[in-house]
Amino acid sequence: MDKIKILLAEDEPSLGQIIKESLETRNFEVLLCVNGEEALETYKNKHPLLLVLDVMMPKKDGFSLAKEIRKENPDIPIIFLTAKSQTEDVVKGFNLGGNDYLKKPFSMEELIVRMNSLLNRTKKNDNSTPISIGKFTFNLKKQTLEIEGTTENLTHREANLLYYLIKNKNQVLERSFILKKLWGDDDFFNARSMDVFITKLRKKLKLDPSIQIINVRGFGYKLIY
Repeated sequence: MDKIKILLAEDEPSLGQIIKESLETRNFEVLLCVNGEEALETYKNKHPLLLVLDVMMPKKDGFSLAKEIRKENPDIPIIFLTAKSQTEDVVKGFNLGGNDYLKKPFSMEELIVRMNSLLNRTKKNDNSTPISIGKFTFNLKKQTLEIEGTTENLTHREANLLYYLIKNKNQVLERSFILKKLWGDDDFFNARSMDVFITKLRKKLKLDPSIQIINVRGFGYKLIY
């Protein structure tokens, strides 16, 4: 059975090692990081399936790290570890995209149960079945577009943007909805960023002229094919 790759960001070396060793006996591959910057770099390079983030860390705290990762990946499960228990910290954690919150000290059994619950939920929502778009075959999980034997790799955000366009085929995908879903905010700068991603998708889909992404001014975009 393949090991499940997770990222653990914990700046207390002894605690981090205990968690890592415990999880590795339960079929997890643990990428242990001791600060937020190292965790962000590891996330980008190693593509874990779940994040366990200590809130109080040097260089970049867990909340800031989660906020940055959520801009790129709105779906990866995140569990916060914290010594704090104030209601405002719990609320902040969930508002920044956390899926669960565990107060130190905690039992390893509880952490593992919560991790498996989030991973099972993610698995149920996983759409790995290839989708036909005109002459293209789109795979959300692999983040690829194939046409006539040629494969085009998509970024995480390109793949998810295309997925939502497909789900709303022949209907208007509202700008504010997709901006909040994939960018976290529908402000002006994120809107401009989304326009750039739409342009990139149009270029990648141009090998099939029957596919169009139409700009519905003032509302959003419509995928037609």
